[in-house]
Amino acid sequence: MTHTDTTTEQKIVYIRKVAVNDLPEEVQEQAEGLTTLYAIGGEDGEHLALVRDRELAFVVARQNDMTPLSVH
Repeated sequence: MTHTDTTTEQKIVYIRKVAVNDLPEEVQEQAEGLTTLYAIGGEDGEHLALVRDRELAFVVARQNDMTPLSVH
């Protein structure tokens, strides 16, 4: 008889504040006057999402079975 581990390891993602001025022009146009956004990025540096505030970034990560960590 073999035992199968049914737990899944959550993916770690990093949440960091980014200046809208540092983003591509097409993203800046969509920022609707905001000066900062929050990026959700993977451990490998992959850009997963940009959202308007830090709290939302953590919610989005958790809703997608990811473990968010803050980066300064």
